[in-house]
Amino acid sequence: MRARYKLLVFDWDGTLIDSIERIVASLQYASREVCGIHLGEDKARSVIGLGLHEAIERLHPELDAVKVESLADAYRQNFLVDSKVPELLFDGVEDMLKQLIADKYTLAIATGKSRIGLDRAIQRHKLGHYFATTRCAGENRSKPHPEMLNSILHQLDTRANDAVMIGDSEHDMLMAGNAGVDAIGVTHGVEDAESLMTFNPLTCLDDITDLYEFLSHNKQHSFNKQEASGQ
Repeated sequence: MRARYKLLVFDWDGTLIDSIERIVASLQYASREVCGIHLGEDKARSVIGLGLHEAIERLHPELDAVKVESLADAYRQNFLVDSKVPELLFDGVEDMLKQLIADKYTLAIATGKSRIGLDRAIQRHKLGHYFATTRCAGENRSKPHPEMLNSILHQLDTRANDAVMIGDSEHDMLMAGNAGVDAIGVTHGVEDAESLMTFNPLTCLDDITDLYEFLSHNKQHSFNKQEASGQ
């Protein structure tokens, strides 16, 4: 039985790890400390998934390059060092990754996090061996530009129609569309199902660990279609 997809590309924050509140709190802290601006939660959430500089420029278009860098430094210090807001894997994530690897899927990450932030998080949770490759903001153009996905596809010698992007934000859905890759939404991160469905993903999952069941059903469905056509 051939799986419909060979490559699964995951977003990180809000998809595999429950880090949205920590990101929001750090963006609010940096905006307050550097600019004296109170940043609302909804506005902060709207830029999660973008690269840090792109996020700051969207939140504070009035800032010059020096102020943007100062705010970025304040964010990194708070998020990586000072914040007490927990940052934990969603329940069942590692078991799901083990199941996917056992079923011969190739796994990758495409995230708006910095390289230092992603490597730190992956090392802390001991997940590095599950992923064939990873792409971060700063090394590639920010979502929703397709560069991260295109680079992963090229490195892993995989066609776009053999891959699927799994993420929790419009930036993930748009990047997938721009790369010609199918998408699956996850609703326990930045955006709800109603918002994500406007970008026509295959489905929206209320729990990331439902992914394995969805893919298994999708695999069976593809196989039955092949049987019916005599292939």
